[in-house]
Amino acid sequence: MNQPASKLATFSWCLYDFANTIFSMNVISLYFALWVTVDRGGQDILYSAALALSMLAVALSVPVFGTLSDATGKRRAPLVGLTLLCVVATGLIGGGDHLWLGIVLFMVANYGYQSALVFYNGMLPFIARGNHVGLISGYGVALGYLGSIVGMMLVKPFVESGDRTAAFLPTAGLLLFFSLPCFLFVKDDETRTAPSIQIKEAFRRLKETFLRAKQYHSLLRFILIHFLVLDAVNTIVAFIAVYANKVIGFSDGQIIKFLISSTVGAMVGSLVIGVLVKRKGVVWSYWLVLWLWVVSLALTVISQSATLFSLVGPIAGIGMGGVWVVSRAFIVELSPPEKVGEFFGLYGFAGKAASIFGPMLWGTVVWIFDATAPTTATLKYRAAVTALLIIVAVAVFLFRNLTRQMSADISVDKQVDITRPND
Repeated sequence: MNQPASKLATFSWCLYDFANTIFSMNVISLYFALWVTVDRGGQDILYSAALALSMLAVALSVPVFGTLSDATGKRRAPLVGLTLLCVVATGLIGGGDHLWLGIVLFMVANYGYQSALVFYNGMLPFIARGNHVGLISGYGVALGYLGSIVGMMLVKPFVESGDRTAAFLPTAGLLLFFSLPCFLFVKDDETRTAPSIQIKEAFRRLKETFLRAKQYHSLLRFILIHFLVLDAVNTIVAFIAVYANKVIGFSDGQIIKFLISSTVGAMVGSLVIGVLVKRKGVVWSYWLVLWLWVVSLALTVISQSATLFSLVGPIAGIGMGGVWVVSRAFIVELSPPEKVGEFFGLYGFAGKAASIFGPMLWGTVVWIFDATAPTTATLKYRAAVTALLIIVAVAVFLFRNLTRQMSADISVDKQVDITRPND
């Protein structure tokens, strides 16, 4: 029971990250939003609402799934079931042209994709036993970035020979194919019989975690700041293809090149900013991430040419890769050692909530400008990005106050300065 996972099981676990990012990139970031807003003539608010509602369902399910995972030790079966739900729903999107049916199927597919991650992440302690958790997790993240690029390139010929509808069935097939090793070779470490899971109990635990977090003011304020930043990050991930197409005039081929540049930027950002966290400290590194997002969003708003807009891809990519590295390090720095896992649960819940608020903000702004000034086709999208820029600016202001308060608290308590590089 205490033996480390085999190399085959470890590789198979990492390969699942490769598989699920094919769905994330091809469906969430690239083709489905364009399928709704361009091919089917739907309004942005439809995609925004579909994404937000599916994420609301995920946010409500995560506490229950997390409790179920911990209480029973069963992770493989729920992972398989939820992944297959995503595969089937994604494939069915490509089997019809009806807008509303496609939206419902997308909501089901995204729910399956997002919920499966609860059980996938829960496998990591067993997979990494005897190794460094960060190292194994890093392998998965690296394969995930690679999977997003490979997935786009493998599906591109189907779209070029047909239309965007042709993207969904091969995406579903690729997700299933590269998930199979995880299904077959990663086994549950230890399963046990547990009493029936009480839904009220799961949410009671979440409420208690929040109440305990209120005792740690700096931690709770950082989670709020991270929520605001993720509003921008998650929304840009979901809508950047629409913006590139409708405002800059990019073709699907140009959008794919743009997304590849941002993905490469994210890979580089994860590595470089990880080093900076060690050498410069978490505060310095988080400031860098914040300003990268300010610059990338500002460039998005003012870009009038493809050349200037192309700079957004790698800058936002570095910021996107870095935000996860620094934020996780920040949670570790601010949490008491015995409560790290508990507060990571609250951190994850904030991320799910951001995936609800950000897309709805985008859809609402576009809808309002569409209703009041329908002749300004690009203004509504620039206004939506401006709203995200304002949110990040608020995060910058709050983070400045947080670091000042942290410095004051450290001076009073004569604690170690958190701004110093980590040993």
